[in-house]
Amino acid sequence: MEEQKKIVYIYSDNLRKQCDRIPTMLNRASVVQDLISSYEIMSSKKLLIVQSLDATEEELKLFHSSDFIDFMKRINDSDEFEKYEDEQEEFGLGYDCPILDKHYDFVKTLAGGSLTAAKILARGKCHVAINWFGGWHHAQRDSAAGFCYVNDIVLAIQKLTETFNKILYVDLDIHHGDGVQNAFEFSKKILTLSFHKLMPGFFPGTGRLEDCGSCKGKYYSINVPVLEGVSDTTFLKFFITVLPRVMEAFQPEALVVQCGADSLNGDEIGQSNLTLKSVGECIKKILEYRKPTLFCGGGGYNFANTARLWTYLTSIIVEQDIDNDIPDSSEFFTNYGPTYELHIDTGNQKDLNTDKYISEVVGTVSSYCVFIQNDHV
Repeated sequence: MEEQKKIVYIYSDNLRKQCDRIPTMLNRASVVQDLISSYEIMSSKKLLIVQSLDATEEELKLFHSSDFIDFMKRINDSDEFEKYEDEQEEFGLGYDCPILDKHYDFVKTLAGGSLTAAKILARGKCHVAINWFGGWHHAQRDSAAGFCYVNDIVLAIQKLTETFNKILYVDLDIHHGDGVQNAFEFSKKILTLSFHKLMPGFFPGTGRLEDCGSCKGKYYSINVPVLEGVSDTTFLKFFITVLPRVMEAFQPEALVVQCGADSLNGDEIGQSNLTLKSVGECIKKILEYRKPTLFCGGGGYNFANTARLWTYLTSIIVEQDIDNDIPDSSEFFTNYGPTYELHIDTGNQKDLNTDKYISEVVGTVSSYCVFIQNDHV
C-alpha cells in the first residue's frame, strides 16, 4: 500500500488513561479500546498505529485564551481547588467539568490526540486518521462546557488549514457542535455541518436551522436539527440528501468528522433511536469522496454501545468484515449482555421527523448551498 493511503490510528496508553479520568466517562476509553483490540482490527495491514503526542502551550493558545490556559497551568499541581472558586466558575470548571488532579497535563494529552492526527494528515503521510479519544466539541475559547475540557477539534482544524484551503467539519453527535461552530462562525474557509437533536431543554439548546454563520461566514454554518425519535430511516434521509449538496457547493479539500455515539438507542442522555448501521452508512458515504479525513469520537454514555459503534466504524474504515458475536476474549465481555452481539436494535420512540419537516429542512439547507456555490464562482 502506498504510504499516503495508509490509515493512521492515534493511540497511547497515556491518552487512553487520561480519557478514562473524565468523570462522566470513567474507563470508557479502555472499554472502547479493548473491543477494537479484541476484534484484532489493530493488526490490520491497512492500519498504522501512531503514538499521540501532548499539545504544547503554544498550540493550545492558538484557539484557547491565554487566561484559560494559564489558569489550568496554575492549578496543575494544586490540591486546594476551593481557593479558585470564582475562577472555576469563570472558566466553566465545575458541575459537568470539575477540576481534575494534574488538570493541565490532562488537557494537553486530550488535545494532543487530534493534533497529532492533523499533523500527519497535513503532511500527506496518510489519507485517513482516527482518534476515538477526541471529539470534544462543546469546549469554548475561554471555558470548558458539556463534559469537554478542551476543543481538540478546533485545534486540529486550525492545524489542517496550514495545508488545506477549505475544510468541512461534519458533526454526527446527538448534541449540537456549538464550540466548533462558534470558533469558525465568521469563516468561509471552514464550513461546519452539524446533525443534532434540537428540542426544548436538550443541551446545548443551540443549532437552529436559521443559525447559519455571520458576516463573511454567513451560510457557512449549516445546522440540520432533527426532532425527537429520529430513526435510522429519517436520519439517513437527512444525511444522504444534505451531504452531497454541501460537498458539491463547498468543494472541501479535507474533512473532520465527529462520530459521537450518544445518538444510539440505549444512550440515557441522547435518548434516540439510531443503530450502528445508520451511522455506518454515513461514514461509508463520507469515505466515498476520498478526501483526507480525520475521524474522532465524542459523546457516548452507554459505554458498551459506544465501543460497539467505534469498533464497527473502524472496521468500515479499514474494510475489514467483523463477526456480529462479541469476542469472548474481551476483558469487558459481560458488558455486552444479554445479546453479546455487536449490532443493536433500533429504539421504539415515536419518530416526529415527518417527510414534510425533512423537506423543509433540506430546502433551507439547499438554499444555503446555492449561495455557497455562487460565492465560490
